[in-house]
Amino acid sequence: MMERLQRMELMIGPEAMERLGKLRVVVFGVGGVGSVCAESLVRSGVLHLTLVDSDCVIESNINRQLPALCSTVGRPKVDVLAERFKDIAPEAEIVPVQARYECGHGVVPCDGSPADFNFSNFDVVVDAIDSLAHKIDLLDSASGAGCKVYCSLGAAGKLDPTKVRWASIWETHGCPLGKLVRNGLRKRKFAGEFLAVYSEEKSHFFTPISTLEPHTLGSAMPVTAAFGLTLSSLVIRDCI
Repeated sequence: MMERLQRMELMIGPEAMERLGKLRVVVFGVGGVGSVCAESLVRSGVLHLTLVDSDCVIESNINRQLPALCSTVGRPKVDVLAERFKDIAPEAEIVPVQARYECGHGVVPCDGSPADFNFSNFDVVVDAIDSLAHKIDLLDSASGAGCKVYCSLGAAGKLDPTKVRWASIWETHGCPLGKLVRNGLRKRKFAGEFLAVYSEEKSHFFTPISTLEPHTLGSAMPVTAAFGLTLSSLVIRDCI
């Protein structure tokens, strides 16, 4: 075992480390939640990781997202993270996919190249995307393909990481996004189950939501990182 993974192996043993090394994970959305989840997985011994996100780094990402630095503004988030993760684990297979997820079409690369994506190539799907319709379609499609699915619900407007929880999607409470996801899944006759990370905290919005553009809700790293770390912990604990 490599020295950098020694502290992990001391806890879980060599057989579990081998399982983590073979696990094939795809993370959809590498913002404040997904980027932290992905890095935690790589640092814990996951060696096959695909990152899917269409966005480039912008300055407002810097308060909470791992790929966001003054020096990386304008670069694709997935490319920045792939370089970072290869520096953490040079032997890892890190696949950056600058693409958006579209309902009914799957992954659509931003450069217009032919899409080549199959959920059956993955053991685990982590959903950390914001758009409700795309989130519901992703959760339904990935579960239907037999993947183990983990979902991030609403981290925006939260300040207290001690209020972060996880449960079956059908048992989450106090999260408006969770209610919308459940309703959307019911409309699709979805009968499966997966774990979701959510917060019981009441949202804080100094600026009225009605005055904001879509996807500009306030968010803070103590909570987005807690969401990401909780997701990675669920993946790791299930694998071992």
